[in-house]
Amino acid sequence: MKKYEVQFMEPAKDFLDHLDYKTREKVLFNIWKSRKTNDPGLFKKITAEIWEFRTRYKGKQIRLLAFWDKIKYTETLVIATHGFQKKSHKVPRKQIDRAIELRKSYYEQKNSRDE
Repeated sequence: MKKYEVQFMEPAKDFLDHLDYKTREKVLFNIWKSRKTNDPGLFKKITAEIWEFRTRYKGKQIRLLAFWDKIKYTETLVIATHGFQKKSHKVPRKQIDRAIELRKSYYEQKNSRDE
């Protein structure tokens, strides 16, 4: 049973579109798999608001940052903000800040639609 739906913001879509086919398929497979299991190797909390989808493939560490959005009290969405390849063990602060800004923008747009 899946735990949540995943939606991709434009920067996340753009990142995925620029990956080679096999890498993109591996990333999408891991995202699909993370919806059915509690595996911090696939989906991990990195701050109070920001999570990361994690994929290691052919020596690459690929990350898509994301946040949760509950809608209609029943459905849960995970919104992937953007992606990047990392070289160090820690997620760079500028990537977390970018995810926070995209999250803020998402809720501003959502709230303006609801008015």
